[in-house]
Amino acid sequence: MVVAAALLFSTGGAAIKSLTLTGWQTASLRSLVAGLVLFAVLPEARKGLSPGVVPAGCAYAATLVLFVLANKLTTSANAIFLQSTAPAFMLFLAPVILKERIGRREIIYSITLLAGMLLLFRGESSPAATAPDEVSGNWLALGSGFTYAITLIALRRGASRTGTAISVVAAGNLIAFAACAPMAFPIVRWQASDVWLILFLGLCQIGLAYGLLTRGMRRVPAFESATLLLAEPVMNPVVTWWALGERPSLWALGGGAVILVSTIVKTWLDRPGR
Repeated sequence: MVVAAALLFSTGGAAIKSLTLTGWQTASLRSLVAGLVLFAVLPEARKGLSPGVVPAGCAYAATLVLFVLANKLTTSANAIFLQSTAPAFMLFLAPVILKERIGRREIIYSITLLAGMLLLFRGESSPAATAPDEVSGNWLALGSGFTYAITLIALRRGASRTGTAISVVAAGNLIAFAACAPMAFPIVRWQASDVWLILFLGLCQIGLAYGLLTRGMRRVPAFESATLLLAEPVMNPVVTWWALGERPSLWALGGGAVILVSTIVKTWLDRPGR
């Protein structure tokens, strides 16, 4: 279930790029479908809903929107790899917000993530049909990493509340829909394929994926879950290459490899008993 969720997550870049809708329209409609599905299908989403999820929900909504906008401008690989730098932001924010201490291991980890990020920005190439403005897209993707870090910190502060995480995801999607609506509507031009892609993004890429993830993680230890979920950033550029022929630069692949390998090592070292 965890692997299936990661693979569904990984289809986001290709599907977003295949839509003829604008980034605002894509973000708004995808989140509308996803939010309704999550609240309708997952009891955890409804049970954990409270005013306390709003701050984290807003941060997650910003993550969703920035990720979609980034995918419209830069390569799918850059978008997902830069969003994966969220742990580096957490290491700087946690001492301030959560009063947590940073150890030597965390400092080394953050440095490797920043190195990978610099390689991604170094890998800017000439504009392509699927990545017309890599510079702007990269900054938006980096912003999604920052807002995702804020989301995770907010979730950690409310970790004792049952159903908080999935409630934040569901609420965040509806917040994203409402926030993007003024820029998204009216929709003047659209194609039949856009309808199917929006339904796929909302129902499967988010709704079904989170349903599988929440159930799978109940039976899989934390380390294995975190490692299996890395299939998303690995497969995301592969799916986009297969579907649209988009090829990330060698610099981008190198930066992504640095981010993924350092994350695996950090997760391994942080296992209980080590």
